[in-house]
Amino acid sequence: MSAITSDGNRVGWRLPFYTVLGAPILFSIGPYDLSVILYLFTVAIVSMFLLTDAIGKRRRQSLLALVIFLAVSAALVKNYSAIRDECRWVVWSHEYKAKVLGQRDSATGELKHIEWDGWGFPGAGDTTVYLVFDPTNALSAAARSHRPGKFAGLPCEVPLVRRLESHWYAVRFYTDEWWGRRNALDCVSESAS
Repeated sequence: MSAITSDGNRVGWRLPFYTVLGAPILFSIGPYDLSVILYLFTVAIVSMFLLTDAIGKRRRQSLLALVIFLAVSAALVKNYSAIRDECRWVVWSHEYKAKVLGQRDSATGELKHIEWDGWGFPGAGDTTVYLVFDPTNALSAAARSHRPGKFAGLPCEVPLVRRLESHWYAVRFYTDEWWGRRNALDCVSESAS
């Protein structure tokens, strides 16, 4: 992985390379807020390492590594939610599927679901994402459109539906809205009210 310069010094590519490869793992290992903090801490450490290295002997190579690393990190942060969902799904989907499919069928026709993710901060509110099993794949159009709306099988309007695989969706609710509660959007299933 590391190239050797004409004076025999190794270019510091390994640390940023392995950090970028390991970033999806950092995204998926814990609660949303903790993984963000852990990833930003890692970016800061690697950036300081490369900047210190740039001040030393290998200016051009380390500055290039720093620029590439920060560009890749920015792309990862911009797509954080999608990358995090995908990583968690690849690693733990069998456990989540067992939890959801282990639920009894709803007498009201409500889709099977569990809380998948969530984040928030005091005073800012809590955002919740649900893992939803849709046996008819009716949510596929919502996932393709990437637009907010009220979709069949969901109790209220939602800002985002993301397809994880056939029949499985991550559905983000608006801040301070929860499935099965009478919130501002009244997210109690229609047949249960």
